[in-house]
Amino acid sequence: MAYKDSTAERTTITRDLKEMETSVGNIYETIVVLSKRSNQINVEMKEELDQKLDEFATSTDNLEEIFENREQIEVSRYYERLPKSGAIAMQELEQEKIFWRPTEEEEEESEN
Repeated sequence: MAYKDSTAERTTITRDLKEMETSVGNIYETIVVLSKRSNQINVEMKEELDQKLDEFATSTDNLEEIFENREQIEVSRYYERLPKSGAIAMQELEQEKIFWRPTEEEEEESEN
């Protein structure tokens, strides 16, 4: 996935709202676009992590057989170190990699 190669920030940074709203139209639409893309990225990451962790699942449910799986811990740490989905969505917006369509109401208003 593209998020693995992402160079998005891993910490919170301050953004200029005027720059953000110029790419979509207004700040509220920008936030909606970012949140939808962030959710998409988050779902992709979660599905991939679940698939990888399913490889380590045991077929027995015995509490006495709890053990530490080094590989499973490394997989979890790798995903924890990845940038957050919101930061990746913001980077994609800045690089104009996000495609969105305006809602039908906006299109009808522009025709009138």
